[in-house]
Amino acid sequence: MQWSSFTGDETAALAGGASDCPGCGAAAVRRYLTRPERARRPTLVTYVWCPACRKFVGTRTAHPEGLVFADPLLTHPPADQTLAGFLAHLDRLWDDGVLPQTFTAATP
Repeated sequence: MQWSSFTGDETAALAGGASDCPGCGAAAVRRYLTRPERARRPTLVTYVWCPACRKFVGTRTAHPEGLVFADPLLTHPPADQTLAGFLAHLDRLWDDGVLPQTFTAATP
């Protein structure tokens, strides 16, 4: 089964905080956030995917000031740079307990 994109309505449900997959109903939605090194401004890239129905979405937004998190891909880089390989790598990290990430607020 190939990966496909969430629809606009499904993406809106995810943006609203849905934890169950709006595509298939499975309690399997996963998220990964990263800070691209080459971005001109502080940027946050979010990948959201469902391994049950193989739907995904990726978004870019401004990196909220004070949001601190570890990026496990810095120490566990994917070998396969294709989308399918990248998402499979994220799933392995999730299954191995490396993901999900934890987030904190920066201390002043």
